[in-house]
Amino acid sequence: MASLAEAGLFDAGTIADRWIADYCGHAPAGDVLCAESGTPWSALFEELAGLSGDGLTIARERAHRHAEDIGTGYRIGDDGEERPWPLSPVPLLIDQREWRAIEAGVAQRAELMERLLRDLYGPTRLVADGHLPAALLTGSPFFLRPLTHLTPPGEHHLHFVAFDLCRSPDGHWRVLADHLRAPAGAGYALENRLAMARTLGGLQGRLNIERHAPFFAAFRDGIATACRRAEPRMALLTPGRFTASYAEQAHLARYLGFLLVEGADLAVLDDRVYVRTIAGLKRVDALWHRFDPRYLDPLALDSHSRIGVAGLIDATVAGNVVIANAPGAGLLEAPAFAAFLPRLSEILLGEPLRLPNIATWWCGQSAEAAHVAAHLDQMVVAPAFGTPPLGLPDGKAVLGAHLDDAARAALRDDLTRRPQDYVGQEVVCLSTMPFVAEDRLAPRPFTLRVFAARDAAGQWTVLPGGFARIGEHADARAAVMGEGSWSADVCIHGPDPVAPVSLLPSGDSTQLRRNPGTLPSRVADNMFWLGRYLERGEALLSVLRVLLGHSISADTGAALSAETVERLAQLVVAAGAAPAPRAFKRQDLTQLARTALESTDGWTSVRAINRQARSIGAVSRDRLSADMIRLLDAPFPERGVLLDRAGSLQRRYSALAGQAGEHMGRTDAWRFHDLGRRIERALATIGFLRALGGPQATADDLSTLLDLADSQISYRQRYLTGMARVPVLDLLALDPGNPRGLAFQAAAISAHLNALPVLSDDGLAEPQQEQARSIAATLVTARATAIDDAWLADLQGRLWSLSEAVARRYFLHGAEPLRAAGLVLA
Repeated sequence: MASLAEAGLFDAGTIADRWIADYCGHAPAGDVLCAESGTPWSALFEELAGLSGDGLTIARERAHRHAEDIGTGYRIGDDGEERPWPLSPVPLLIDQREWRAIEAGVAQRAELMERLLRDLYGPTRLVADGHLPAALLTGSPFFLRPLTHLTPPGEHHLHFVAFDLCRSPDGHWRVLADHLRAPAGAGYALENRLAMARTLGGLQGRLNIERHAPFFAAFRDGIATACRRAEPRMALLTPGRFTASYAEQAHLARYLGFLLVEGADLAVLDDRVYVRTIAGLKRVDALWHRFDPRYLDPLALDSHSRIGVAGLIDATVAGNVVIANAPGAGLLEAPAFAAFLPRLSEILLGEPLRLPNIATWWCGQSAEAAHVAAHLDQMVVAPAFGTPPLGLPDGKAVLGAHLDDAARAALRDDLTRRPQDYVGQEVVCLSTMPFVAEDRLAPRPFTLRVFAARDAAGQWTVLPGGFARIGEHADARAAVMGEGSWSADVCIHGPDPVAPVSLLPSGDSTQLRRNPGTLPSRVADNMFWLGRYLERGEALLSVLRVLLGHSISADTGAALSAETVERLAQLVVAAGAAPAPRAFKRQDLTQLARTALESTDGWTSVRAINRQARSIGAVSRDRLSADMIRLLDAPFPERGVLLDRAGSLQRRYSALAGQAGEHMGRTDAWRFHDLGRRIERALATIGFLRALGGPQATADDLSTLLDLADSQISYRQRYLTGMARVPVLDLLALDPGNPRGLAFQAAAISAHLNALPVLSDDGLAEPQQEQARSIAATLVTARATAIDDAWLADLQGRLWSLSEAVARRYFLHGAEPLRAAGLVLA
């Protein structure tokens, strides 16, 4: 669709020039736009004007919507809910020539860090020769003594690093912080680029923006080269969905083709690492971890860890698994080391730092401590090793000039007692960049996070751009800005066209693959229970809608008999969704329905089921589409009459079923999801039949039964003479063509289990397959006239037994999968 500018309704170039002139008239000295205003920025704002006309709010909303469509999110602290990623529609533009200098400085710094780690975890000559105080090692909680003299597989400690840079008003770039333990943010840089490509699609061609895909391909190849096997299996090890950047981790794993695993998914046998899958144990050759490495192995490191893998360090020592980055790299993140890096660069690399860090004084030396104490008002004071000292109880850097008398006295006292716990740093002022605030451009300070990765040749490659973090307020001091409130894409532009590159295979590639890859047992478990919860919620909503529509609503023209209403209420109570009502009057039934729909007091209400499904969706971002995640995350309807709210929720469940049925690839993950649905639907249908399909069933009971099973139309197309018990039972229990009936579910369950992998090669059915076939045979050979409560109860018990057999065979049960007969090791 043509933009408004293309339709000739306004001149985008004129609007862009006006925006730039207005902005530069108010921006401080050193602003990146005003310092480099010209064709690139004009092209950017022309694209924005073509998108949003004379206002910028539309562009901001569109950028947010695209980020949400991609599924970008994050958490802060102990947030229970994930927040949408705050993306600015105005990217940061950096000229290719300027970027080459930054790129060289980043690669140099990464190599310096590698050589430092090689010495500090090896011969420690730098300490022995007096170039580094021993206290920098012994005083750091991130120095992992058990790993000294350990040579990592591939002989590299670092595979992926990140640095925070700032641009001063005079245009020079410096390093604010180093990130070596578990560098976060590369996924956000990738997602920012995807969102901006959708928002400003023409910018790539106009400015020749360098692409991200070659960097990620180089990183993947670099880790693969360090592995012992020719076709290694690589995984991203996450602490789980409650980590702040879980959404980013899931996106990165999917983009790179890594398995997304948690510690419980992995096991170490004979100094090799395996992932527990539905086909047994599968060898893992490389782990890119995203949490504090002290928790990687409870045997070798922190024994309190519940997210690590026992024996992982032994597997590393044996050279059987590559860990990126090697545990212990976090030692160099300590701000105290920044005071020594300029001298260390001369010693180890024979050249000065190309990207200097901000001036830092470690107070573990008497002269430096005295300097910091004497110039406290002109400095930022920070913890030397990342852990909060007594003088900075919250562990955050503070401006000395902002301390009140009590805080200043406490800091000075602790500086005297334990000076080695502190560093002083210069107060850094930042350049500003354009930001959309209240439908106009406003200058805001920014920092830049850049990333470097080791490629297959062992050389450092730098992601062209990274992502910018933008301060909410105009104060340009780095200590005040902190982590920033907004993010922006960073575009490196140049004069030459950029060849399109993707991690997807080229158009003439002949390498085909129809195997979707390894399915960890935990993921299979999640998919199975996601299906069950969604089907359980849909079944409960069906009961509530019939109950509300026929017995409570004043607008209905037909009320059910009191006996049928009572049986419906008992179904709700049996599901654990609400307590039994004192009576079956209208107000009691209304309260029953309200509790079953929205209670948060321990009942298995629809709201509670939604939360369970949403939790599973949150840990399955690498397996589910963004639309499915969005449906799971949709807010619970709080307003309106109960019947309308129940209807709205049931339509959402139908949309989720449609997403799973029509958009999920027919992989093993989908099979487990559909398997869970089929088992839960069969159990719900049996519950309906036992409650309403007995020998004394009335016409109201049978009609309600058809409503609950969504089979009214099917029945009336076949039988024109009214309700009869045996035909209803045949349709809902034995008809293999009814997708809501028991026979259909049993056939689907058996088909799914037959298609899943088995552990042995003898061709014989496993227990869960035998049980499913037996249930399907029972329904094929049964007669509707013989169906009674005992027959249904027996079938119900067999389905529960089948569900337990599926869980025993495919899901995680402590060490049981490690002892299973016929275990596959591949």
